[in-house]
Amino acid sequence: MRKPAAAKPARKVKAKAKPAEPAMDVAVGRRIRDLRRVRQFSLETVAARTDLSIGFLSQIERGLSSPSLRVLATLADVLGVGIAALFGASPSADGASDQVVTRGLQRPELKLWRTGVSKQLLSPASADNKLNLFLVHLEPGGSTGDELYTHDGEEAGLVLEGEMMLTVDSQTWSLKTGDSFRFASRRPHRFSNPSQDVKSVVLWVNCVTGAG
Repeated sequence: MRKPAAAKPARKVKAKAKPAEPAMDVAVGRRIRDLRRVRQFSLETVAARTDLSIGFLSQIERGLSSPSLRVLATLADVLGVGIAALFGASPSADGASDQVVTRGLQRPELKLWRTGVSKQLLSPASADNKLNLFLVHLEPGGSTGDELYTHDGEEAGLVLEGEMMLTVDSQTWSLKTGDSFRFASRRPHRFSNPSQDVKSVVLWVNCVTGAG
């Protein structure tokens, strides 16, 4: 009589590695929390000034939520900084910095991985900078979202690669390589990459006029 074949051990299914992007959410949340504490703002104060819920703000600070560029711009306004302060060095009490040069391999990056937008900071990082230079990468279909947003300052840019759709107030432009723009950041705006297969790269300048 033949013995029944021994059952094969069940194959272990390898757990999928978690994406690295949430680490960026944790880092950004920590910087927002540090800036808030330096300014001695409570979560309640920030919530009241941004129309964001305390629970959502707490999730952002703990890295449990990936904020949009619109939300980050709103928080930067309330904290009295440019958006560059959210992904530079940890802010000091006075924001002082005497750095002049940023090396190509040392660029801080803010990667909004859910929306396909990433910003590399080309100018030295400091919480008190009024003028900041960025290299913005828009993945195919990447966008700041359907909702227009505003923040302090002025901005200008030059499309280096690909195409970008820019909306300011009620007007929309299709910008291609070599096209440039400038507008006051208090004018409602949004931008996106309309291509489904080509990334766009934009050299972007933000000048904060009311921070500090």
